[in-house]
Amino acid sequence: MSDAPVAVVTGAGSGIGRDVAVALSGAGYRVALAGRRQETLLATAEQASGVTLDVPTDVRSAEQVQTLFDTTAAQWGRVDLLFNNAGAFGPGGPLEDLAAADWAAVIETNLTGSFLCAQAAFRIMKNQAPAGGRIINAVLMMAALPLDANVEFLTVMATNMPYIGRG
Repeated sequence: MSDAPVAVVTGAGSGIGRDVAVALSGAGYRVALAGRRQETLLATAEQASGVTLDVPTDVRSAEQVQTLFDTTAAQWGRVDLLFNNAGAFGPGGPLEDLAAADWAAVIETNLTGSFLCAQAAFRIMKNQAPAGGRIINAVLMMAALPLDANVEFLTVMATNMPYIGRG
């Protein structure tokens, strides 16, 4: 298993992040599970069929993101895949009632968090042998592609929606 690829999944404690982490584990990846709540990361690890590492991480914190990638690299020596999944929606309601602090929290999680994780992953990926890896903001199919292939656009839609562009 020491030559198995290494994935980091943010937001791995629930939803899509949990499902992707479990799928990657089942596909032979060693998976670093990142999320704010350790108890949900442990629940994801219990569902995974392969090797996992839980690293409680708030992606809004540059220090915690660096710890996530330092811990992963120390454990497994590389990072082959980052699935940037952590996200926040903020409170519901009319736009005119959205507090600036709530907007900032969404931006810090969805944009700054994705940037910090991509930056930390890139530092490792460019210096490992062989160099390279994938950073996916959407998953398993894309991760399995050779490094000289890229998916520029991908439309995912419900099976009952026959036409693109209808709304």
